[in-house]
Amino acid sequence: MKTKLFLILCFTANIFAVNAQRSGVLQEKSDIGNPKNPGSYVYTQETQTYLMRGSGYNIWFERDEFHYMYNKIKGDFIITANFKFEGRGTEAHRKTGIMLRASESDSSCHISAVVHGDGLTVLQWRDFDGALMKDPEDEVFAKGSHYNVLQIERSGRIIYMRAAQTGKPMEDIGSYEMYGLPDEILAGVFICSHNPEVIEEASVWNIRIDRPVRDDYDPGKSGYLGSRLEIMNVFDCKRVVIHEDPGRFEAPNWMPDNRHLLFNMDGSLYTIPLTGGEPVKLNTGFADRINNDHGISFNGRNIAISHQREGMPGGGSTVYVLPLKGGTPKMISPETPSYWHGWSPDDKKVIYVAKRNNNPVYNIYSNSIKGGQELALTDIKEGEHVDGCEYSPDGKYIWYNGNHNGRMHIWRMAPDGTGREEMTFEDYNDWFPHVSPDGKWVVFLSYPPDIEPNSHPSYKKVMLRMMPADGGEPAVITYLYGGQGTINVPSWAPDSRHIAFVSNSGK
Repeated sequence: MKTKLFLILCFTANIFAVNAQRSGVLQEKSDIGNPKNPGSYVYTQETQTYLMRGSGYNIWFERDEFHYMYNKIKGDFIITANFKFEGRGTEAHRKTGIMLRASESDSSCHISAVVHGDGLTVLQWRDFDGALMKDPEDEVFAKGSHYNVLQIERSGRIIYMRAAQTGKPMEDIGSYEMYGLPDEILAGVFICSHNPEVIEEASVWNIRIDRPVRDDYDPGKSGYLGSRLEIMNVFDCKRVVIHEDPGRFEAPNWMPDNRHLLFNMDGSLYTIPLTGGEPVKLNTGFADRINNDHGISFNGRNIAISHQREGMPGGGSTVYVLPLKGGTPKMISPETPSYWHGWSPDDKKVIYVAKRNNNPVYNIYSNSIKGGQELALTDIKEGEHVDGCEYSPDGKYIWYNGNHNGRMHIWRMAPDGTGREEMTFEDYNDWFPHVSPDGKWVVFLSYPPDIEPNSHPSYKKVMLRMMPADGGEPAVITYLYGGQGTINVPSWAPDSRHIAFVSNSGK
């Protein structure tokens, strides 16, 4: 037992030594304004975290001094990152945050999302080269204290700032129309000591630069955005990118060997090591139109897929089961459309959502993997929607998302469909609940209130949230650009500490 535990711990310690992003997201660094003490950084590959060190008198008046790490970016984008000052520091107004800047000139036009050493969090800016900085106290701006997640979005000339405290949703801090920024700007993170004699430190992680699309964007007509395959510890919320592709892949499952992930791309399934590398196609026989509803049995021997059959109603999605090592799929649901979502803990049944008997809405069904007569577990009315059904590991509940009360919320019920119980209650629209292998936690995807409850579109600002399986207030574990395909299927690691998911960005 001790030897086995030692090997598990060793593997866990090395699991995130990934090949991707060896130098991190940000490609350039500079000391702006020639501070007395040069800045520097250390990048930790395992957690894709920067430790920034910097000095400088201030970022204020008509000139600045600080250490800056950035990329050159054109057009619209969103930057999100977590920040934490290291040590007690010497100045209450030491600064770190996200900055958009016209140039490396110390008097350059810029706008910044700033968190100070004393917790003050503001949006501040210089309208043109050499101008005095604007003090947000002179403007009607919301501001708060002790935020540790910052976000800046550029949409044309409008710059939006949002911020969040650990476990909480993003809040709007302010916005400002910047006329002095050119199309191509410098965008990145910074640290300033507010005292030219000292060097301060701040850690920055989960840096993501996302290129969004317009709200009316249609992937079917305009093509898909790029995809990132990510792993995250749900307790420290540090994300690690292990694979990127300019095309679309979706819905990772964590493999039972605890060394690989599985995902769908271009109608097929692929596996990839947790340490990154080239994806390897899984043999799924004739099934070459597999969608993002697939998952592995509790015993790790089989996989259920949803394959689009030609010429069938509703797009032809059909549930099949095949060996996880690959092979010929066996049909479970002859009628279509049927979308798999869960295995029973005894590995004898699957549950899926389906439309039947000219009913315009989806209901939840179960069926034996040996085939036979499917059993309807819900009977909802027109206008309602249920999806994302999944057994708890103890078999006591089926979790799912449903809009029985208007909003799309997380629910659970007994395996026979009785005893329906609502588990989330806010204004968000919640999708795809996934129960941890130890049965203690549920992770799910949350859309903002303005998204149609019955819809789960791609390419939106969404959150992953986690709640205790016995109920309680959900906590935000990360903010991302994604949606459809992010976490449609069970993606917990066997350790009940890590999950896998997909985020998206344009070029």
